[in-house]
Amino acid sequence: MKFRVVGVVAVIVFALDQFTKHLILASFELGESRIVVPHVLWWTYVQNTHGAFGLFGNSPILLIVLAICVLALFAYAFRDGIRQSQLVRIAFGMIAGGAACNIADRLQQRFVVDFIDFKTIWPYVFNVADSCITVGVALLIFASLRRDRTIKHATHAVPVREEPS
Repeated sequence: MKFRVVGVVAVIVFALDQFTKHLILASFELGESRIVVPHVLWWTYVQNTHGAFGLFGNSPILLIVLAICVLALFAYAFRDGIRQSQLVRIAFGMIAGGAACNIADRLQQRFVVDFIDFKTIWPYVFNVADSCITVGVALLIFASLRRDRTIKHATHAVPVREEPS
């Protein structure tokens, strides 16, 4: 039952990402940009053949293998957290769903559809999957810090002595 949360979150992320990309593909020409919030947010359709932030080349197979390896590494590194923490399960579901979306795009069309564009704030265009991966990683960091803090408090607790009767 606990692990179902990971799958449900991943499916929701996948559906939302694919739906938004479908809307962009159906409504925009490549390179077209429309203002959503003046001076802050645009929808700009770009085809990303590279990895995150334009890194890691433009080989779809390399990027897919890299994504699967990173996902496996996260699953291994956070295996205890996934078993013990709802927050970690949600975070991992967001990361897994986002990674699956970008892998699916690369398998289907050899590029990832990006469209969320904060031109004046951030130089990169991204998508819902990328956002979910980023939020998921931030939640994992938060959960790790919270866990470390809890462990630190537990190890610094003063033992209580029982008084002899």
